[in-house]
Amino acid sequence: MFISLDTVRADVAYSGKMPGIESLRRGGVTFRQAISSVPFTPASHASVFTGLQPARHGIRHLLREQLDAGVTTLAERLRSAGYATGAVVSCPGLNKWYGMNRGFDHYDDEIPRLPDGSDPLTTPDVKKRGLALKRAPLVVDRAMDWLSRQDGPFFLFAHFFDAHWPYEPPEDFCPTAANPYEGEVAYSDHYLQIMLRRIEEMGHSLEDTLIVCFSDHGEDLAGWYPNDHSGSLGHPYEEGHGCLLFDATQHVPLIISAPGLPSGVEVDQQVRLVDIAPTVLDLLGMDKEDLDGLSLAEFFGPGQEGASRPAYSETYYPEERRADGQYPDLTPLAAVRLHDDDHDGRRKVIWHIGTDTVETYDLRSDPHELKGQTLSAPAGPPAPPR
Repeated sequence: MFISLDTVRADVAYSGKMPGIESLRRGGVTFRQAISSVPFTPASHASVFTGLQPARHGIRHLLREQLDAGVTTLAERLRSAGYATGAVVSCPGLNKWYGMNRGFDHYDDEIPRLPDGSDPLTTPDVKKRGLALKRAPLVVDRAMDWLSRQDGPFFLFAHFFDAHWPYEPPEDFCPTAANPYEGEVAYSDHYLQIMLRRIEEMGHSLEDTLIVCFSDHGEDLAGWYPNDHSGSLGHPYEEGHGCLLFDATQHVPLIISAPGLPSGVEVDQQVRLVDIAPTVLDLLGMDKEDLDGLSLAEFFGPGQEGASRPAYSETYYPEERRADGQYPDLTPLAAVRLHDDDHDGRRKVIWHIGTDTVETYDLRSDPHELKGQTLSAPAGPPAPPR
């Protein structure tokens, strides 16, 4: 079972304020340093479901591309292995147009139109798109309706979009929330708890179920958190996520539990969302060759002997963001985040694609990425690390 908590920052997910997330952490392995490949929904989820970086799965912009026809999704692999496959998604970024429905017997991507009556799928504004969503209660009801009709092995993908802008939680489930964004995360978390409880009431043991809980990207709240960069903090074109590759959007939660895996374990080594698909295939004894990600199985044994992996991220959304002429100098970005396990060192390098501008950050002395050095270097970023 996959649970996507869209737009949830790692620091908020791991704040201790979210009982549903905490229950999953107690039962599984928490990866404290998980990095997303892309800061917007369709491209990031495509990396999760294929184990490939964007250059190979084909989605590099918000509205321009669909999943490459030659790419095999995790749902396709599992359906071929005899699993019933069902998904309930709740935003335009996972509309079946992108191709993420491939391999799912049931793919519920119904969402309302925008308040002005327009089609959210054609809107390049990531904030405006947030007005078209299924709320968490409906996600849970529809996911549980599908699950109630299954009597064999299943793969369920439940996607919660509530933490996305406009940050207006319908109900208050977290009196200690620091802001409305945290209130929205708590709203999703409340219904996550309900979904987990209903799954057990159907007779499915969570301890016997492979569960992957993650977020596709975080959120830059323009000053609500010390590592924000958007708005008046220097990047007015960044509206939550999409244009930048700082940790506010790239550092995300990742929790994995399964029969035979340790419980209540925290891993501080750096991993990537692109590692999810090969991990699932490895745990199920299925072929995981020719993927960009690597199985995380080495972290599940005694002593957690795995090493940190270099994490590649990119965003070509700035090319769409500058199309209205308001920000003509925006460039796509690529980044590599490195973690030195021996010396607790973390570094990030960000390339402005098509220019000779490179930014470097020492994340140990500058964890909020406020004191980077700007250098000149060859225009092209390196190939994504494996």
